[in-house]
Amino acid sequence: MNRRATLGLAAALPLSLVLTACATDSGGSDDAGADGVQVLASFYPLQYVAEQVGGDLVSVDNLTPPAADPHDLELAPAQVRELGEASLVVYLSGFQPAVDEGVEARSPEHVVDAADVVTLEENPGTVLHMDEVDEEGHEGETAEEHAEHAEEGEDDHDHGALDPHFWLDPTLLEPVADAVATELSAADPDNAETYAANAEALKSTLDDLDAEFATALEPCAGETLVTSHAAFGYLAERYGLTQIGIAAIDPEAEPSPARLREIGEVVADNDVQTIFTETLTSPKVAETLADDLGVATAVLDPLEGLSTEDLDAGADYVAVMDENLVTITDGLGCA
Repeated sequence: MNRRATLGLAAALPLSLVLTACATDSGGSDDAGADGVQVLASFYPLQYVAEQVGGDLVSVDNLTPPAADPHDLELAPAQVRELGEASLVVYLSGFQPAVDEGVEARSPEHVVDAADVVTLEENPGTVLHMDEVDEEGHEGETAEEHAEHAEEGEDDHDHGALDPHFWLDPTLLEPVADAVATELSAADPDNAETYAANAEALKSTLDDLDAEFATALEPCAGETLVTSHAAFGYLAERYGLTQIGIAAIDPEAEPSPARLREIGEVVADNDVQTIFTETLTSPKVAETLADDLGVATAVLDPLEGLSTEDLDAGADYVAVMDENLVTITDGLGCA
């Protein structure tokens, strides 16, 4: 049931072609029209859900181009107009400010905000500070002392920010599938039964993927997953791992020298053999640290967006998650 993803059409087409497409779309937000129900997804995992639930009845465009960092997305005026004209918009509020602004400005009739159906957490499965040396080098400080340092401006990370990477726990995509089916049914009621059936099929696929991860990672329970930034917390929490990010939620944040020393202690104390870098972000800091510590590196895909190579190879969410599973089990030594 997996379909090849089709990313970034609205962002990749010349503005004149996008405007022409908008002008010739006579379906409106509640009609299937010649090309099916028109859906806009803000980044890849939500596109995948919309494609699986909508099937052949929908046409799904991704606002984020292939291999682009969705955090940095900027929308062209034509894309903002499309947000108001689409049959359904699927996005995650708080993740892409440009999309939040566009949705607010255009007020699409049918919207799924994943943040409304998934409970996001601050630091799932994650250790940000160790007992003896915290990220800013305050040795032996208590939680109260750390809070005081944060108030004094000594802490350069926003620990109150919710982790948006929920899709790396496949079970958390299931309520999004239900919400997409509900809104597609409202936009296209004649096909409501099909959307509901497709959502159930997708949830079955996600359950199978979850079972695969649980079985493969059971021997790794309690292991430490050191990642270049804290993107894999929901995965770690779901499957009994402890994530430690070199950087926090923001992949562009430079870790402090104290944090790098802390990671070195974690690696030594927990016999960590692999530091995991990521697609779409620079591996330089993690690779340098791994070289200094004498451990290997391996690449995980946080699935924020697929590369052109992945698309050409016909990859999708399940295929990339399967690759991540092999990488994790090999890197943790529990294959």
